[in-house]
Amino acid sequence: MKLLTKEITEKMPKLYGQGDKGDDAIAFVKFFCPWNSWTWYATEYEDGTFFGLVKGSEAELGYFTLGELQGVTGPMGLKIERDLYFKPCKLSECETK
Repeated sequence: MKLLTKEITEKMPKLYGQGDKGDDAIAFVKFFCPWNSWTWYATEYEDGTFFGLVKGSEAELGYFTLGELQGVTGPMGLKIERDLYFKPCKLSECETK
């Protein structure tokens, strides 16, 4: 499965495009790790770099890259996946998902 489509990138603001919105920033895409609880909610994208909410051992805002997500391989060859059913929502709503 393709992690990022042209359709998604066309909808997402460039980096710093939602910087003043805080928890009201819109997450446009959700990536998840199928073998643990790590989840990435991307609010902005530009030239291979995302900004958004990363939920791992802690929840924090930060940068991550498409290459990093594509490069992760887990048990039995599992890869990071995109949630095909995710609907864009505010970051404040993502914290409970």
